[in-house]
Amino acid sequence: MSYLFIFILLLPFKLIGKLFYKKTGRNLMIQTAKIGDFVNVTPLLAHLKHSDVLISKTVLPLAKNDETIDTIFLIEEHKKSLWGKFRLAFKLMNRYENVYLLQPNSTNLFFAAACNAANKQFLSTYTRRWYHGLFYWTASGAVEHSKDQLTVDDYLKLADRNLTWRDSPKHATFPLRKPKAYPTELDKQNVIKIGLSISAGNKSKTIPPIIWKKIFKTLANLNCNYYIFGPKNEQVWLDDLYREIDEQDNIISLIGKLPLEDVPFAISKMDFYIASDSGNVYIADAVGVPIILIYGPCCIAEQRPLGEVLLLGNKKHEKSYIFAAPYFFDSPREEMFALSDENLLEIYQFISNSVETNNSKLENSKYLE
Repeated sequence: MSYLFIFILLLPFKLIGKLFYKKTGRNLMIQTAKIGDFVNVTPLLAHLKHSDVLISKTVLPLAKNDETIDTIFLIEEHKKSLWGKFRLAFKLMNRYENVYLLQPNSTNLFFAAACNAANKQFLSTYTRRWYHGLFYWTASGAVEHSKDQLTVDDYLKLADRNLTWRDSPKHATFPLRKPKAYPTELDKQNVIKIGLSISAGNKSKTIPPIIWKKIFKTLANLNCNYYIFGPKNEQVWLDDLYREIDEQDNIISLIGKLPLEDVPFAISKMDFYIASDSGNVYIADAVGVPIILIYGPCCIAEQRPLGEVLLLGNKKHEKSYIFAAPYFFDSPREEMFALSDENLLEIYQFISNSVETNNSKLENSKYLE
């Protein structure tokens, strides 16, 4: 609520600034969440073609390699002090013609409301507070988002109410950035390359090792290599996995070996990706890799991969939402991520059928040559 009082202090300067406002044609997109959420706003970035962004430094490596993004503002550099808030507010105030607010927390609402843009479109969610009313009063329009609506659709509707996710593709970097050097293991031939995220930013959304053990056993007669993706601090999760299954030659750890800007290219080398609702799932979706999503407590009606995907979970455990994500649940992870024999068969068939189809296409192309 402190942002409300700060905005009231700013209001006289905003009104004076409005007297000097001129349309600039520039766009500002505000979304300060993490990796998966950033990838899910890229359809809007692609539709707008050129935008400035207010984002979290977590996704800076992706944003820096995105040709749809011009100027980058990092929320962490401005929200820690009163002076920092005012400095950014004045910088943004008369700079834009269009402002799109995709993550309407109090901080972001303050900066969006500070803008004198001719067109300001705000997302309104189920976490909206009564004192946010003054901020929304400054908007030109709002898109009401509920738990059963796709975030990607509602993000796009901020720019055009008729758009859906089918009208504009996702990307992780645009164009896809190819690093000068990358692990040679990614180029291994004659194996099924399966990327894994064995943890998620929210510990409660991390698939337990016993579930991975069942998946590996199910796929044992296929020629698979498993590539473990993650930052250095996720080594503890790999250690937990090894305590359950012991180290295996076909498990290749990439933990701590890839900077974030190289991850999209590395994932694009995979044949499949298996994970819970984590950032890398949406990167895999953006680069066209088939996905097995074990979604646990997450609401897939609100946000999920939209390409070739196998969704596995139980709706009774769906208690986590994009704008209200708890860190504790009343069920153990082993129960939320449990896989039935039928689920395991679905995983096997999803991979084996796709491999057979691809092999058949390859043989046919050789025959045609």
